Amino acid sequence: MNFNKSYSPLKAGFIFCLVLSITGCQKKSANEAQEPEKAIAPKPSVNLNQVADTAKTKMVWIKGGTFQMGSDEPEFPDAKPVHAVTVDGIWMDEHEVTYGQYAEFVKATNYKTVAERALNPADYPGVPADKLVPGSAVFSTPAQKVSLDNPLQWWQYIPGANWLQPQGPDAHTDTKNLKKLPVVQVSYEDALAYARWAGKRLPTEAEWEYAARGGKEKQKYYWGSELKPGNKWVANIYQGNFPDKNTGEDGFLGVAPIKSFPANAYGLYDMEGNVWEWCSDFYRPDYYRQSPAKNPPGPADSYDPEEPNVVKRVQRGGSFLCSDQYCIRYKAGSRGKGEVTSSSDNLGFRCVRDKVN
Repeated sequence: MNFNKSYSPLKAGFIFCLVLSITGCQKKSANEAQEPEKAIAPKPSVNLNQVADTAKTKMVWIKGGTFQMGSDEPEFPDAKPVHAVTVDGIWMDEHEVTYGQYAEFVKATNYKTVAERALNPADYPGVPADKLVPGSAVFSTPAQKVSLDNPLQWWQYIPGANWLQPQGPDAHTDTKNLKKLPVVQVSYEDALAYARWAGKRLPTEAEWEYAARGGKEKQKYYWGSELKPGNKWVANIYQGNFPDKNTGEDGFLGVAPIKSFPANAYGLYDMEGNVWEWCSDFYRPDYYRQSPAKNPPGPADSYDPEEPNVVKRVQRGGSFLCSDQYCIRYKAGSRGKGEVTSSSDNLGFRCVRDKVN
C-alpha cells in the first residue's frame, strides 16, 4: 500500500485530464480551427459579506528551544536523518486561517487567488483555449474500491472551485458555518499574500514541527503514542476504506471547524489532520543532511526527483484525507510537499510572527 504518499494535485494535469474526457483529445486541422471562445469561470455563489469576520486570531507564544527534527520511520525517507534543531521563540496562530479572516483580506485588497485567475494557454500546451477555465482540485469519492496507485481516481478538476466555493459553484455552501472553517483552495502564493497583509509570515518547516510537537519528544504522533488515545479520535483524519468509504468516526467527513479537537500542550489546534498547512521552505528530500542547526530557513531552491521541473514548497500536518491505508503523514516528523500555484479542498495554512506589537 502507498503509506507514504503525499499527493498534491497539479492544476495542469487536472485541466488536461478534464479536456481528455470532454474532447477525446481530437485535433482539428488548421482549416478547421476556429477562434476559441473566451474561457469564463462560473461566478461565486457566496457573498463575501456573508463570511467576513473581523475577529482577530489569537496568537500563542511558542518559547524557543531545541528538539529532534524529522522521523526515523522507514516510510519517510525525506525526513531523515533525525537531527537536533534550535529555533527562536515565535507567536503562532492558534488555529488555521479561517474563511472569515480570508474574506476580510479579500475585501480590503480585492485579491484574486490563483484558482480564480484566467489561465495562460502557453502553460498548458495541447489544451484548447476554450477549455482553460479557472478552477481547482476537489476530492471526489469513487463509487467503488479503486487502486491506490492513481490519485486521479479520487481527485477532480472542478471549474469554478476556489476558496469561496471550495467544492465548486454547483455544490451547496453552508454560509452559516463557513467562517468557522479553515480556508482551503489557497496556493502558496495566496497564503503568502494574506500573511503579508496581516503583518505576519508563514512558518518555517522547523518552526512548524517544533510547535506541533508541543514539547513532546519521540512520539509516534504529535498528540502521543497511540492513534486513538482513550478510544477517542483526537484529529480529523480518514477512517474506513480509502478513498471510497469514509466512516466519519471522528465526526467529520470533510474539513472540521476550528477547535473541534483538543489543543496541544502549547495551545495550538489542528496541527495534525484537518487541512495541510503551507510552510515557507522550498522542498528538497535531501535538505536534512545539511540543514543548519539553528533556525534553518529551508534550502535555496526546490527539487523533487519525482517532478524535477516543478517548484514546490513544504506542507505539513496532513489532512482529513490522510489514512493509515494511504497517507500517514499526520505522523510526527513527516513531511508533505506541493506545487506553489496548486490548491485543493484539503489545503490551508496558519501564520506566525516574530513579535506582537
